[in-house]
Amino acid sequence: MSLRAGDPAEIGGYPLEARLGSGGMGTVFLARTSSGRPVAIKLIHPQFAADDEFRIRFRQEVAAARRVSGAFTAAVVDAAPEAEQPWMATTYIQGHTLARRIATEGPLSGAELRRLAIGLAEALRDIHRVGVVHRDLKPSNVVLSPEGPRVIDFGISRAVDQQTLTITGRVIGTPPFMSPEQLQAPRDVGPRSDVFSLGTLLAYAATGHGPFDADSPYISAYQVLHEEPSLEDVPPALRTVAESCLTKESDGRPSADELLVRLRDLPTDLGQIDTRGVGAGRTRDTVTEHHFATSAAPTPATPTPAAPTTAPADPDTGNADTSVGRRLRPRWRPVFAAAVAVAVAAIGGGVAALTAGGSGENSGAGKGNSLAAPGAALPDGFEPWHKTVRGGRPDIPDEVRCVVRGDALFCGGGSVVATRIRARDGSRVWTAKSPGVPVDGMHLVGATDDTVLGYRFAAQDAPQDPPSEVVAIDANSGRELWSVPSGAQSTAVTGRNQDAMVVGSDVVTVDASNSRFEARDAHSGQVTWTSPFPAGTQCAPVPAGSQLVAMCAKDAEVDALAVRHPTLYRVDRASGNLGRPIAVNGPAVPVGVANGRLVLLQVHMEGTDPAGYNGVTRVDPASRKVTYSRLAKTYAGTPGMADSTVYMSGQTGLVTALDPATGRKKWSRQTAVEGASGPGAGGGALYFSSATGRVVALSPDDGKILWTTDPQVDGLTGEQGASPRVTLAGRAVIVAADKNTLFAFDARKPPKSG
Repeated sequence: MSLRAGDPAEIGGYPLEARLGSGGMGTVFLARTSSGRPVAIKLIHPQFAADDEFRIRFRQEVAAARRVSGAFTAAVVDAAPEAEQPWMATTYIQGHTLARRIATEGPLSGAELRRLAIGLAEALRDIHRVGVVHRDLKPSNVVLSPEGPRVIDFGISRAVDQQTLTITGRVIGTPPFMSPEQLQAPRDVGPRSDVFSLGTLLAYAATGHGPFDADSPYISAYQVLHEEPSLEDVPPALRTVAESCLTKESDGRPSADELLVRLRDLPTDLGQIDTRGVGAGRTRDTVTEHHFATSAAPTPATPTPAAPTTAPADPDTGNADTSVGRRLRPRWRPVFAAAVAVAVAAIGGGVAALTAGGSGENSGAGKGNSLAAPGAALPDGFEPWHKTVRGGRPDIPDEVRCVVRGDALFCGGGSVVATRIRARDGSRVWTAKSPGVPVDGMHLVGATDDTVLGYRFAAQDAPQDPPSEVVAIDANSGRELWSVPSGAQSTAVTGRNQDAMVVGSDVVTVDASNSRFEARDAHSGQVTWTSPFPAGTQCAPVPAGSQLVAMCAKDAEVDALAVRHPTLYRVDRASGNLGRPIAVNGPAVPVGVANGRLVLLQVHMEGTDPAGYNGVTRVDPASRKVTYSRLAKTYAGTPGMADSTVYMSGQTGLVTALDPATGRKKWSRQTAVEGASGPGAGGGALYFSSATGRVVALSPDDGKILWTTDPQVDGLTGEQGASPRVTLAGRAVIVAADKNTLFAFDARKPPKSG
């Protein structure tokens, strides 16, 4: 890839020849030493240079890479971690990554598979012998060079005798390839965590899919912790070795030295495997699908003809060979995902902040979606608090979201149908639990003055129960009032996991057969109207201020997970009758309301994969007028909306404000909150927060950082598509973090950072 305008001519005295890859954290260039030796130089983006914590992490990366430089890694040639714009140069390795190799040519077999396994074990042996734990062994971090596999990217590795940055609350890694202890206790991760990751790599190399693949990174993490690996397609001789690596308890796994002995004893020809349809050009590397790790490797680029194809040191980007929308393995309930679902799953998440109409529902009619209560006072008797919400499945983390009604906080998601919590002190009034495995991103449906509505998922050993239900609960007593089976096609149609929504004092659901809308009185459950979907379509409810809109797509597009021609219908709230169709260019996802118009973001597709958002669509449901505006660039990340402004939260913490009427950028601000979702809005501030519970408050006018807090829990960073985590009760900021953690503090007295 040629150098671009604005690229430097040299770095550290090394003349640059080509750009090899670029992503959220940095750019990798091809350069030459004075003797003509090719090197790959990783140049960190300028916005991270002022981040002290990032500099510490980069210094550790350089130190770890120097420590392990050997036959099986990319040796460090030079580095300047203290430079104004830090950089590191490593040997230039010829070859593609394992991820690219599997994607283009399919799984490995026979002697080639055996050589890879032995080479990776040798690499781990050398890495561990110098006291380093890699912690991010995955297909995009393995380069298949002519001399054998090389392990790259020590961006989140650490020496065993060093402190780890997980003290800041970050769990950094890639769920389908992480070990159980890395998910549960990152401070205690040791060398045998890498052995677990190697076991997942062996299965991936042999089959084209990982042993814990799922459409959701949370479900992948759950499977890593609690399920047996899927190894049925792995050749029997190798399967035995992989099983020993994938033992849940680290003490039960072999060391790298022991593993090497076992692998050398394998037969030369491991035999062919049944890929069951997984082949060239289509793999199940869910890591790169979800762009979830903060340090995923780029797709190797082909530089100028004079240079060989390479897989450079990782510039902390997502792999370009991504695909989304696959279904879970049969033992899990299907998650219906559109081609845009991963990037935008659960925008709004079903929480009442996106409900339509009714007094006191914070619907934001005409102003966008504001999660803040209008008052600026604290709840009576308020003191900062920190609580964990226990549900029917405590092993299902990071699903709870909340909405405020007066002095009550109603939360739900994951293994919690709904719970009532006192906003002043976090004490629990009642909880209704869900026994089954949830659909990722489905949280609370909403709340009226006397009723709370949430989702319940059936236990896997209860096939007679509906897979998912909408449940109504009395807001005061916690008594279940009624329940109804719920459809599950919203994500395929809208890109949002919201199959039901509160509309005034009613709740609108999709029936279990995905054929019609049903409206009920939220408290009594009495049906007020039903409305069939237009023939040959699947539909989902979309809030549009005080109005209700149906977004529909043809069955064929839903089945193909490629909704390119959605149609909108205004829904009469009294009768359920659908108005005249409004055609919209797709794929597009609704994000909120501005000045009475529904705002959708246009998804930019690269082939079959979403690559961000490149346009804004505004729809007036009453007049059926549709206007389109182009964005100046394609924005990747998590969209949200408040006070008639669209906000994009980038994976690396960059927040951008966009005018939905023109598509123009209002401002952009680099924050320290990686993978933030939001915004919550109120009291003259915007609030963005990540799974770690780290919160940043920004000025709506110019994005100025008002304050930032430290993380509260260990959680995955680099997340995309999560629904807003911040709710406001007057001046109290209430945050939902990983492991069903909730905490609250005074917006004027945020927890001190550092």
